[in-house]
Amino acid sequence: MKPLIGVMPLIDYEKESLWMLPGYMEGLIEAGAAPVMFPLTDDDAVLGTLCGRMDGFLFTGGQDVSPSLYGEKVRFSNISPSPERDREEKKVLSYALEHDVPVLGICRGIQFLNAFLGGTLYQDIPNEHQGANHCQKPPYDAPCHMVKILPGTPMQKLLKKNSMGVNSYHHQAIKKLSERLVPEAVSSDGLTEAVYMPDKSYVHACQWHPEFSYKVNEDSKKIFCEFVRHSIDLMRKKEI
Repeated sequence: MKPLIGVMPLIDYEKESLWMLPGYMEGLIEAGAAPVMFPLTDDDAVLGTLCGRMDGFLFTGGQDVSPSLYGEKVRFSNISPSPERDREEKKVLSYALEHDVPVLGICRGIQFLNAFLGGTLYQDIPNEHQGANHCQKPPYDAPCHMVKILPGTPMQKLLKKNSMGVNSYHHQAIKKLSERLVPEAVSSDGLTEAVYMPDKSYVHACQWHPEFSYKVNEDSKKIFCEFVRHSIDLMRKKEI
């Protein structure tokens, strides 16, 4: 048996469809999991049924986190929030934290986690924080800037290094870090690039994109594998 991982859906509003980047699913499969893309819903009965069967949750990239989630109004014309995703992911993340189910957040995932837990975001990096290139052009599996991995953190212990090159494709980022999160990596221009919750068995998130780079980058592969390892631990506990 493989652990079931609930993967938050991506939305194409123009095509009125849900979709998924192969790297999220294939990265989890290669790491030993069975990923399942969730429907787009905030129905309590549907989410309760699905969440109860999952051994982990992957919060994917995609649309912007609504500024209303951290008490602000939209300030820039390029903000593209997804209220539907916000509503669904609030309920899924609430379940995960309440039941201590492993969570991995990527890009929007780290932003949503921080906002949900009381932090704030830069709504648009170019307008609010000048620094490194955080919106690279293809190929997306190539690193475009460096991050410092903070000493003593789980990420530093996992990767056994103090810095690494990462790929980057985002225009929002953590501004005020939630008091419930601890930083694991920071970019050269001071943005928080990875975080974890010390009071949970496994809640980690990164701003870069291991789903694009896991085939060519061992560090990205290790991030998926560590997440899946904790999901396997939960699956085995359920069997006892």
